[in-house]
Amino acid sequence: MSTSMRYLAGCFFFVALSIALLICAPAGEYARAQEGLIPGAAAVLGEGSQEEESKPVEEEHGISFPAADMEEGLWEAAAEVGEQARSLLERRPLGFDLGTVDRLKDWAIRLPLEVPDLIDHLMEQSRLLGFVGSLIMLAFLVAVFYSLFGQHKVLQRLEKAVDPLRSYIPEAFYPYFLSLMRIVVASLMPLVLFGAYSLIRVFISYSAPWFQITGTLFMLWAVGALLINLLREALIRELLPIPARHGRSIFRVARLVLLYILFSFAIFLGAEAFQIPDDFLALLGFVLSLTIVLASLLLLMKKKAILGVLPELPYKGYQVFVRGLTRYYFPAMFLTFLTGILYCIGYHDLCMAVWRMTWAVVGAFVGIMLVYHLLNGRLRQWAGKKPLTDEAAQALYRALRSLLLYATVITILIVTLKLLGLSGPIQRVLSFPVLKIGAAPLSLWTLLKAALILLAFVYLSQLIRAWLDYRIHPSVGMEEGLAYAINTFLHYTLLTIGFLVALRAVGLDLRVLMVFAGALGIGIGLGFQNTAANLISGFSLVFGRRIRKGDWIQVGDTLGNVQEVGLRATKVRTRDNIEYLIPNADLTANTIVNYTLSDPLIRIHIPVGVSYSADPPEVEELLLKAAAESEWVSKAKKPEVWFTEYGDSSINFDLLVWIDVRAVTENKVRSDLYYSVFAALAEAGIEIPFPQRDLHVRSGLVPAEARPEEKNP
Repeated sequence: MSTSMRYLAGCFFFVALSIALLICAPAGEYARAQEGLIPGAAAVLGEGSQEEESKPVEEEHGISFPAADMEEGLWEAAAEVGEQARSLLERRPLGFDLGTVDRLKDWAIRLPLEVPDLIDHLMEQSRLLGFVGSLIMLAFLVAVFYSLFGQHKVLQRLEKAVDPLRSYIPEAFYPYFLSLMRIVVASLMPLVLFGAYSLIRVFISYSAPWFQITGTLFMLWAVGALLINLLREALIRELLPIPARHGRSIFRVARLVLLYILFSFAIFLGAEAFQIPDDFLALLGFVLSLTIVLASLLLLMKKKAILGVLPELPYKGYQVFVRGLTRYYFPAMFLTFLTGILYCIGYHDLCMAVWRMTWAVVGAFVGIMLVYHLLNGRLRQWAGKKPLTDEAAQALYRALRSLLLYATVITILIVTLKLLGLSGPIQRVLSFPVLKIGAAPLSLWTLLKAALILLAFVYLSQLIRAWLDYRIHPSVGMEEGLAYAINTFLHYTLLTIGFLVALRAVGLDLRVLMVFAGALGIGIGLGFQNTAANLISGFSLVFGRRIRKGDWIQVGDTLGNVQEVGLRATKVRTRDNIEYLIPNADLTANTIVNYTLSDPLIRIHIPVGVSYSADPPEVEELLLKAAAESEWVSKAKKPEVWFTEYGDSSINFDLLVWIDVRAVTENKVRSDLYYSVFAALAEAGIEIPFPQRDLHVRSGLVPAEARPEEKNP
């Protein structure tokens, strides 16, 4: 490692250690303040008197297990949960009794006798209404006429007017833009009327019952128009992945139920505006709410249509959820109907809790999964447009997908626990200290927070490095090895920061960690020498930049491309797509060949032999021509031909060419050039000799002596 690299690495570790000291130095005070920060921990640990708190506290070292405090805290948490459960069973008074029914019966009997007085009252109110009231009634009639006859024409003209904007809006968002425009146009008139009424209400202090009822009708009309048109666009226009038959069936029933609910609200608010007695209002509210529950039952009984609204998503957890809902649909509907009846008779808290724990959880889960599916689909669509060979784009896609999955899981857990009402009890139970390290109490809750924080930093580091590789480094023309070193530095810097933030969340004192650091050092010295050597060598390779990502190196007989310089080993991939994991200590201790350290061009020698009858200048010309015609030979440096020797049966030449080792192998270039040279020499009539031997046989035979076995004894 060069001196500058050693200095840079030393400065980095010094800065990291300084940050650790600054953050973790006041950790003892932070740990002592944990009792006030963690809900329920003060009840577990006990609140001492002010005199006891003023006494000097000796610092504790070592590990302790406060099991008694934890058991006591669990009993207190269970008692608190039981108290909350009992509060849900409290019933609110209905506000009426049988006497209210008797008085209502008497009023209904006397009603025909009071009709003349009622007519006189209406005539008096109409005279007070005067010109302003006539204008309001005229505007109301115009709005009704527009809603019945003019709305469709206005919508057609508006669609033609915005059609030129289609080229400026992404094709995937244009249907949603048209749906939003339809909703606004269909709800425009009631929204304008309600806005005008609100404006008049600001400048005129008039509180007649009919005036209040008019504002109520405008408000309900605007709300109903928005909701009905929103349902129409979502269920009928096929903007969502919902079968058309199910969407239409649900829309018809849902529209009737919604209109009845709005009608019921109008009756109740109108009765309230005319100052009907409270017990009559309570009775009216009970009857209307009961009929709304019965009307909603018509919608809930459409099992196929409601389950058909749920989108089909390719996720196992979601599919298990849908199968469970399909299996237990009718018991869930019966529970919903029963809680509706209980709500009408006064068990409001219980019913709201049940609905929040069932349908609110279902809606939140489906909504979050649908958002995840849409975002994941957009990511897959973007990644599909990129070639598979674009490793930077694929790495960015994987980083975004991992971060999206992490955020989705955390969101589902938080929202589900909040709606189930379990977040508080679970947090209190997990916040009880299970052990103490020095003066810092450790609980499962703090450990969970630390793990989530560290995991978030890991995903953040992955995303930042992928974004730099995809967008920043290529735009500034940064060399691949330097970019990898910067990414590695950022990665470990972010992990260090995440680790320190996690320590801050846990509240550990750095002095306590020194004990574990000493034990770790002894363990490394005894049993992990090779691992420590590989780790130190990994930092040396990364920051020394003698071996970088993308380099072509040769270790022994292995020639390959450096894919990753890890902390323990370096991954090298050969041209045969075989991956080797070479320990970093071997790379720093042994001699290696880095073909691309300074220049990726290397020169290779290709021997060629021709017969003695050939003309050497002609051979040189043919060899240079073959090298010039090869696509793998670099044009940056000229090839050469050397006349090397007079052989036994040939005169020998060396063709020297330059190649880019990153693009082609040496054997590939040799093969191509041998093909070209052979064809060129054959065409020129130049013979490529082969070794020959002359055998000389003497004339005549040499008489052989008689064999011993043939002699007579």
